[in-house]
Amino acid sequence: MGWIERIAEERIRAAQDEGLFDNLPGKGQPLQLDDDSAVPQELRLTFKILRNAGYLPIEMEIRKEIYSLQQLVNATIDEETRRELRRELSFLLLKENLSSLKKPRRRTG
Repeated sequence: MGWIERIAEERIRAAQDEGLFDNLPGKGQPLQLDDDSAVPQELRLTFKILRNAGYLPIEMEIRKEIYSLQQLVNATIDEETRRELRRELSFLLLKENLSSLKKPRRRTG
């Protein structure tokens, strides 16, 4: 554990000891992990069906691949293999960035 993590853990423990977390909304209730408030109303049912069938949105699939490739790059000893993995990782990062540019921006306000 790094020094930042240790400081964070110490501060969290101190806040717990002071009772700062005692009156939080939802205390003692299970977490709602199916929060789909960021998904437009008309797409929620579709996303739920896909999620239950084991499919992820394209953006999530790309992020999953990026994470896996980052882990492989970090674990690879052979320099040539590492170079190939980095090339593939760069391609996926570019693909992720381009897909985020194509999304229509939701208006707020």
